[in-house]
Amino acid sequence: MLDFIYYPVSFILWCWHWVFGHVFGESSGVAWALGIVFLVWTLRAIMFKPFVKQVRSMRTMQEFAPEIKKIQKKYANDRQRQAQEMQKLQREHGFSPLGGCLPMLLQIPVFIGLFHVLRSFGNSPNENYFFDASGVSSYLQANLFGAGLSNFITQPQELLERYGAGDRTAVIIVSIPLMILASVLTYLTARHSVERQNPASATAQTAIMNKLTMYVFPIGVLVFGFFFPIGLLLYWLSNNFWTLMQQRFVYKRIDREEEEKKTAAIEKRTNLAPKPGAKPDTAKKRPGTAPAPGAKPAPNAKAAGTPKKPAPGAKPAPNAKAAGTARPKSGGNTNKPTGSASTPNGAANKDGSTDSGLSADRSRNKNTGRKKR
Repeated sequence: MLDFIYYPVSFILWCWHWVFGHVFGESSGVAWALGIVFLVWTLRAIMFKPFVKQVRSMRTMQEFAPEIKKIQKKYANDRQRQAQEMQKLQREHGFSPLGGCLPMLLQIPVFIGLFHVLRSFGNSPNENYFFDASGVSSYLQANLFGAGLSNFITQPQELLERYGAGDRTAVIIVSIPLMILASVLTYLTARHSVERQNPASATAQTAIMNKLTMYVFPIGVLVFGFFFPIGLLLYWLSNNFWTLMQQRFVYKRIDREEEEKKTAAIEKRTNLAPKPGAKPDTAKKRPGTAPAPGAKPAPNAKAAGTPKKPAPGAKPAPNAKAAGTARPKSGGNTNKPTGSASTPNGAANKDGSTDSGLSADRSRNKNTGRKKR
C-alpha cells in the first residue's frame, strides 16, 4: 500500500550500505549503522529548503502576532469573518501556517517507511524491497557490541537469539545510551526552538505545545525506546542530531540576513541626512522672493507695483483715487486752483483779488486746447 515510500527508503539505505560495506564489510554492524545514519541525513538534506521556509514562516507569524490577536479579539463572535481577515493578512505578508507544519509532516512517512523496512528484514528472509536474500542475511548477522540491529530490550528471548543477540544485557548496554542521547537531543532541540519564539506571540496553546515538546517528547523517547529496535534508535538519534544542528545553522543565517538589512537601512538614512555643520539647501526659494539679477520674468506675470483691479461690485476704499486717474504734470497750466470756489472771468474775490488762472483755464477750448480770441 505504501510501496511508494518503502522503495525509496530501501533504495537509499541500499546505496549507503553498499558504500560503507566496501570499507567495513557487508555484514559489519558499523556499515549498517552508518548506512541508517546517512539514510536519515540524506532525507533531511532533501527537506532542507522546506525547513528554511518553515522557519521563515514561523518568524513572520511571530512578527504579526499582535495583529493576529487583534483580529481574533475583534471578530471573536464571527468565526467566518475572522477566518477571512486572517487569510487576508496572510496573503498581504506572504506567510502560511501550513508552511510551518510541512517539514514535520514529511518526517512522518519517512519514519513509517524506515520502521517498516527495518522490521521487514526479519519477516521476509528472501528479499526486502531493494535488498536480495544476501542483503537480508547480511543485516540479520550484523551486530553492535553483541546486539543485533533488529533487537530491542523488551524482545522475547527467542527473537533475541533469532536476530543475532547472544544476551539481553548486550541489547541493554547498546540501547540505553542511544535512548538517553536521543532524549537529550530532543530536549535541546525543543528548548532552542522555544527560546527563539517571540514572547508577544505567546498564547495558551503555545505554552501547552512548548511543554509537550520540551518535556513530554523527550520522556516519550525514553519510554518507547524499550520497544524500538536498535536500528530505529539509530534513526531517532541521527534525526534529532541533524535537526539541532540544522536549526542552529538556519537561525544564525536568518539573524545575519536581518542584521545586514538593518545595517543597510541605517546607512541609507545616514547618507540622506545632512552632514553636521552643513547649511540647508536654499535652491528652493520662498514665495515672494525677488528674482535673481538678469532673470527673465515668467510669462503672464504681473509687474511689481501694478494696481489690482477691484472685484466686481466691490466698494472703493475711502479717500481712494479712481483707477486709471493720471496725475497731472507739475509746471503746467492744468493745475486746479486751490482755496475758494471759482468766480467768473475778471470777477473779484471777497478780498478784492481776481483769479486770472481760473479765467485762463476757462478760456481754453475743450476740444482744441487753444485759447479763445
